[in-house]
Amino acid sequence: MISEKLQNAINEQITAEMWSSNLYLSMSFYLQKEGFDGFASWMRKQSQEELQHAYDLADYLVKRGGAAKVDKIDVVPQGWGSVQEVFEHVYKHECHVSSLIDELVNVASEVKDKASQDFLWGYVREQVEEEATAQNIVEKLRKCGDVAGILYLDDKLGQRK
Repeated sequence: MISEKLQNAINEQITAEMWSSNLYLSMSFYLQKEGFDGFASWMRKQSQEELQHAYDLADYLVKRGGAAKVDKIDVVPQGWGSVQEVFEHVYKHECHVSSLIDELVNVASEVKDKASQDFLWGYVREQVEEEATAQNIVEKLRKCGDVAGILYLDDKLGQRK
């Protein structure tokens, strides 16, 4: 049985993951409107991944005898600026999500729930990859000297499976 404190913390993370999904979906719509179909596709897949995290966290709570809850999801930003600014925001957001996951692990440790610690460490490892991926895209965008470079990267990111 999962503790109430950890259950509440995981439910807050479910809400955060759903907000992240909406954030990336908003970015996808913006990028598509701006004519960057590859970046938009990449962002849509990112949105789906965040929503899957919410589902997985909810499933975990149920397995442990807890109750998953859907809370209010705040409105996400709508305007983004350049492609580079969009991905700089993605990087900052992934760093923020990493801090949220770290705090979840701390709560699991505090309540001495080793099963939850083990489950959550998977997210810690994933966040290392998410931050690195976003940072790599930002660095590549910084190196793009012209529109042709950005369009090439748009095409490459659009190939994400």
